[in-house]
Amino acid sequence: MEFNLKKELLNYTPYNKEEQEYVKRTIDFLDNNTNCYSRTNLAGHVNAGALVMAEDGSVLLNHHKILDKWLLFAGHSDGDTNSLNVAKREVMEESGITEYNDLGGKIFDVDVHLIPENKEKNEPAHYHYDIRFLFIVKNKDFKISSESLEVKWMSIDEAKQVGYSSITRVLDKANKMYLNMQNKNKNK
Repeated sequence: MEFNLKKELLNYTPYNKEEQEYVKRTIDFLDNNTNCYSRTNLAGHVNAGALVMAEDGSVLLNHHKILDKWLLFAGHSDGDTNSLNVAKREVMEESGITEYNDLGGKIFDVDVHLIPENKEKNEPAHYHYDIRFLFIVKNKDFKISSESLEVKWMSIDEAKQVGYSSITRVLDKANKMYLNMQNKNKNK
């Protein structure tokens, strides 16, 4: 499947002013960086991931071993310009999940955040331009990878309590979508 990130971003409708700014910054970054999908770009790089949500509205989060934070399943593009494929790879590597509805491969959220300097890896502070998708699963089975301390299903409210501020918007969007689906099902 062809995935053109700039085209997808230009057709994407941000959730709020904050996300609108992230979309603009990401497009500017793509326009001004030839190696934007590579960690060798020390100013920053495009990453991708997904919020995994079950049909009952619960979400699966990853307690990342190195960062010691509850996160979405995500990772570096490592040269892959197809952000949807990167998200699929990361979800599979970090949770073992391979069966889901990716909602047509449409972007669900865009975030830009500063990664602090890492002296051990000799990396300066840089930006992550995160492209996020929503994957809906029927089967809640998962595996824990070596990158995680724990992987856990939780309610949106629980996820907001343990997650960091950057994922709150994604959780709000997912909850709104879930509630809309529930209302449609009630009215049938």
